[in-house]
Amino acid sequence: MKQSWKPGTMIYPLPAVLVSCSDGGSRDNFFTVAWTGTICTNPPMCYISVRPERYSHELISASMEFTINLTTREMARATDWAGVRSGRDFDKWKETGLTRQKGVMVSCPAIAESPLNIECRVKTVMRLGSHDMFIADVINVMADEKLIDPATGAFDLGSAGLLNYSHGHYYGQGDELGRFGWSVKKK
Repeated sequence: MKQSWKPGTMIYPLPAVLVSCSDGGSRDNFFTVAWTGTICTNPPMCYISVRPERYSHELISASMEFTINLTTREMARATDWAGVRSGRDFDKWKETGLTRQKGVMVSCPAIAESPLNIECRVKTVMRLGSHDMFIADVINVMADEKLIDPATGAFDLGSAGLLNYSHGHYYGQGDELGRFGWSVKKK
């Protein structure tokens, strides 16, 4: 038996990411986002959804760039803290101890502690209601060399201890159950 509930956002788990941004000048910030995802492979595109009243919305709107920084178990406290404090009132870099890393293709910084940084340039903004969706082209990806096998060049993001968000709670990524296509692989 199942209960019917009013419509809501119940697609979980989601990645808990830190999005870094700047106004293209002297102001920068980062904040926690769970409303994010891939929307196209070719060309590579993703999105983030941000409430218009957020300080970072103002910065992204000015520069039309942002960086999605994947988070890990070790970054859980900083990830939560950055989501409940405003960059208008705090220097989040100082408060969390996370490290600015110069962007490669964007003017905003990346977070050095992140295992993967995805630099994005906004293509369009969709005003949806409580959130605006920034649809962006992925223009560069920076991967932590510690997760790259030097012999094969394979990237093992699964061993990074990624952080997920599910209905108000943070979780570490679980055990691998199989690889894409394992269910139909010939024996």
